Amino acid sequence: MTTPQSVPTLGTHPAAGANPGRAETRERLSKATYDLLVIGGGILGTSVAWHAAQSGLRVAMVDAGDFAGATSSASSKLVHGGLRYLQTGAVKLVAENHHERRVLAKDVAPHLVNPLTFYLPVYKGGPVGAAKLGAGVFAYSALSAFGDGVGKVISPARAKADNPGLRTDNLKAVAVYYDHQMNDSRVAVMTVRAAVESGAVVLNHAEVTGLRFTHGKVSGAELKDRMDGTEFGIDARVVLNATGPWVDHLRKMEDKGAAPSIRLSKGAHIVMKRKSPWKAAMATPIDKYRITFALPWEDQLLLGTTDTQYEGDPADVRATEADIQQILDEAAHSIVDADLDRSLMTYAFAGLRVLPGGPGDVAQAKRETVVSEGKGGMLSVAGGKWTTYRHIGRTVMKKLAQVPGSPLTEDMEPVSDLVRRVPLPGVANPNAVAHRLLMDREPGSRMDPLTARHLATHYGSLAFDIARLANDNPELAERIHPDGPEIWAQVVYARDNEWAETVDDVLRRRTTLTIRGLDSEDVRARVKELLNDKG
Repeated sequence: MTTPQSVPTLGTHPAAGANPGRAETRERLSKATYDLLVIGGGILGTSVAWHAAQSGLRVAMVDAGDFAGATSSASSKLVHGGLRYLQTGAVKLVAENHHERRVLAKDVAPHLVNPLTFYLPVYKGGPVGAAKLGAGVFAYSALSAFGDGVGKVISPARAKADNPGLRTDNLKAVAVYYDHQMNDSRVAVMTVRAAVESGAVVLNHAEVTGLRFTHGKVSGAELKDRMDGTEFGIDARVVLNATGPWVDHLRKMEDKGAAPSIRLSKGAHIVMKRKSPWKAAMATPIDKYRITFALPWEDQLLLGTTDTQYEGDPADVRATEADIQQILDEAAHSIVDADLDRSLMTYAFAGLRVLPGGPGDVAQAKRETVVSEGKGGMLSVAGGKWTTYRHIGRTVMKKLAQVPGSPLTEDMEPVSDLVRRVPLPGVANPNAVAHRLLMDREPGSRMDPLTARHLATHYGSLAFDIARLANDNPELAERIHPDGPEIWAQVVYARDNEWAETVDDVLRRRTTLTIRGLDSEDVRARVKELLNDKG
């Protein structure tokens, strides 16, 4: 099936229940005093906004770019306990991570978080021996109460049968353990939606140009809408700086003398077409501290990551040729050359890890979250990881409750009593959703099974809303690109229901067209026309 000759035009006007327009949102933001203004719509800011709105607070959240447009959509896509933390003795941390991982996979986002088996190859002369790794994966499984299976060691032959791309030269054994993975951009947008459904007001592509002060205390922000240049302001009782790599930039707006609080580490990844089946992910030790991953993800193979200090402008971070070559060289420790041919690469990306300030190699720095209060009373949160993003949100809420004049009052539901397992929107069994998408069709209009499966695992039950758009307008049921599962209805849905404003918002973060290397000039032009047709 090819893309339609003309951009779909029917049924493209916003449906009932669609998000308010930008002008209406700016009006809402500028006419009220909010209990909490969250600056930064990455996963930490979004988690706090979600928890705060659940607590009954009046919450606003803004981001200078797209939601999860920087670090939060440039991760390794893992929801994991952190096997390498065991070697540093962080047993409690691994157990806590496992708990959050399992809650996400079973209760909060079973439609978005998927189980993944990992193979950890042990080569002759490698940094870790088979006996130690075998004991390590068993202990790792024990810390998750063996909920996913028992870590073990298998033969090279058995591992090769599952992963034909595995390099077997000097391979002694393969350790097996279990974690989960996700599409980070989709989990992020669903969390934004959860925050909005709890009452938060959000706006992306809205840059903070200055802070507001009342009696020396931060009391809001001045903003500029990057889409049309409109300037407006927001008043708030408490302001949270959750801007990730830009956290010190905002702290200097509060206090010009604020000392640097963080340092940055760049993590790059590349995406490859798969030449052979990959029934398990690969985690290959490079040295005492680092592991390189090869992850089956979105029908592709995701390779990475790097861990190098970064001192440039966060807005300029990208995967360089040196990063790409390093990733391929490290992948070659455990993957055959044919699966690493440069012609298979579809995309490369990089993000910045936010680490506590201090000396030493960034690869050995602790991945911890730091919450601080500035001279003007602004709270700043930096660091952390995807797996524990809900826990970090609760931690920041507890800190918020301790701030003098906090909007968390005694008659509000205490933070500790918040429902811990509130699901993200669309929660459903993906298999059941895919089955219904295939069965609930008009005669002669059956949905492609690959599209049905893709919608089910990226939207959950919200996939039915996209199916209705496609039913109402057959042109929207056409694939965006013949080599990918996405359909045009997803573009309309992203525009009207998921705050997509730019072509990259749609192709890079609401869908998988970019990571598959399918964002051709033709596709980009057609998406742009649909985005402009808001009716």
